[in-house]
Amino acid sequence: MSKQERLTRDVAEWVAGQRRVALPAELDRHVRRMTLDHLAGVVASSVGPVSAAVAEHVGRMYPGDAATAIGHGRMSALGAALVNGTNGHGIEADEGYTPGSMHPTSVVLPAVFAVAQERGIGVERVTVAAAVGMELACRIAAAGHPATRNNHFHNTPLAGVLGAAAAVSVLLELDAETTANALGIAASHAGGLFEFLSGSAEVKRLHPGKAARDGIAAADLAQAGLTGPTTALEGKDGYFAAYAGTEGRDWHAETVRDGLGERWVLLGTYVKPYPCCRHLHGAIDAVLALGKAHTIDPEQVEEVHVGTFKIATGHAGKTLDTVLQAQLSLPYTVATALVRGTVTLTDFREEARTDARVRALADKVVVELDEAADAAYPTAGRPADVTVVLRDRTRLNHRVQHPYGEPANPLSDAALEDKVRGLVVPVVGAARAEALIAAAWGLRSLDFLDELDEAVRSGCPVRAAHERGNAVPV
Repeated sequence: MSKQERLTRDVAEWVAGQRRVALPAELDRHVRRMTLDHLAGVVASSVGPVSAAVAEHVGRMYPGDAATAIGHGRMSALGAALVNGTNGHGIEADEGYTPGSMHPTSVVLPAVFAVAQERGIGVERVTVAAAVGMELACRIAAAGHPATRNNHFHNTPLAGVLGAAAAVSVLLELDAETTANALGIAASHAGGLFEFLSGSAEVKRLHPGKAARDGIAAADLAQAGLTGPTTALEGKDGYFAAYAGTEGRDWHAETVRDGLGERWVLLGTYVKPYPCCRHLHGAIDAVLALGKAHTIDPEQVEEVHVGTFKIATGHAGKTLDTVLQAQLSLPYTVATALVRGTVTLTDFREEARTDARVRALADKVVVELDEAADAAYPTAGRPADVTVVLRDRTRLNHRVQHPYGEPANPLSDAALEDKVRGLVVPVVGAARAEALIAAAWGLRSLDFLDELDEAVRSGCPVRAAHERGNAVPV
C-alpha cells in the first residue's frame, strides 16, 4: 500500500497515539482561548429564534439529560451537540482557519463537551481531544480548499464532521483501527451546501451542529462495531475525490499528513472582531482605517470600490431583508463601517438594516475582483483593497492583507475578553460574563456549563426582548 493510499490510516494512527501525549503549553492555552471565543458566541446565539427552533426539534427527537445545551437545559449528548454547534455559528462570531475557510470550534467543541459530560471524562482528555479534532478539521479543510468551496460545499461541516469524529475517538480511547472506521463513517456524513446563500436560509447556522452530532454518532457506531471505509479520505470514491477532485491539483495529501503532532496548524486560527462573514473583514478594516486617517462625510461619497479575492466577490448582495443577508453582504458592512465607524451585532437589527443613510451608501459600493488578492488567498491572506471616491473626485485608498484577528494581525487576549463581554453581558450580566472568562481560561472542569445555562435561562433580558419581538433576531 502506497503512502497516499494510507492517508486515512496514517491519520487514525496519529489520532490514537496523540491521546497519550500532553499538549504543548502554547497549544493548551490556545485551546482555552478558542473555548472562550466559542462559548461567547453560543451564549449570544442561544436566545434567538434559530436556537429555539433547533432546541424544540431536539426536545422531540433527542430527549435526555446527559449534557448541557446552553440556554435550553439538559439534553442527550447528540441533542446538546446539535444545539450548541448551531449556536456556535449562530451570529457569525466564531473563529476560523483561513487556509481551510472553516470554523473548527463550532463543530468540535460541542461534540467534545457533550460526550465528556455524558461519560464523565476529565478536562485533561477534553483539551487533548479538542486540539486533535480541530487540528484535523483544519488540515482536511485546507487540503481541499478552495476546490471544495468552488464545488459548492461549506467547509465547516464538510471537514468538521471528520474532526468531531476524531475528537470523540480520543475521548472514547479508540484504537487506530476503530478510529479509522470512525473516520470512514464520518466521511459518509460529510456535507453542507452553499445554496443557503441564494435565499438567506438559516440552515447555514445548523451546519456545525449537524456535523458535531454526526461526528459523535460516527465514533460511537465505530466503537459498537460498525465498519467504515478505512480509505475514506484518499479512496477513488472517497471524501476528497467526491468533494475536491484530483489529488495534486484540487487537493493535497501532504497538507493533511505532514507534521502531524509536531507542527500544529491550529495555532494559526483567527478571532473575528465583527459578527459577519470573515470574507468581509478585510474591507471593513480598510474602511475603518480610512475613517481614522480622514474625515469622511458619507453624504460626500460618490462611490466605494472594493477589490478582493474571487470567493469574497460572491458576497456582493444588496438584498438586506434578513440578518443573514446583511452578515454576508460586503456592500452593507462596508457602508455600515463608513457611516457608523464600527460593525457590531446591533448593526444587523432591522432598524439598522433599513437605515436610509446606510442603504444609500451600500448602493454605491462596487465589488470587483482583485487579481493580486485572488492570487494571495487563502495561503497569503484575505486581502481587500478599498477606494472611496468623494464627490470632489478625491480618492482615498487603503489595502489590507491580513484582516484584524488573523495570526499576522492578532487580537490580544484583552481584546478577546472585551469581545466576550460585548456578546455575553447583555445576556447574562457582567458578573456571569467575568465568571465565564475565568472558567474558560482555567478550564478545570465542565461544571460551569450548567451554571452558564442556568444564567441564560433565568430572567434573561435578551430572551424577554425576543419574546416582545424587538431584539436582534440571531
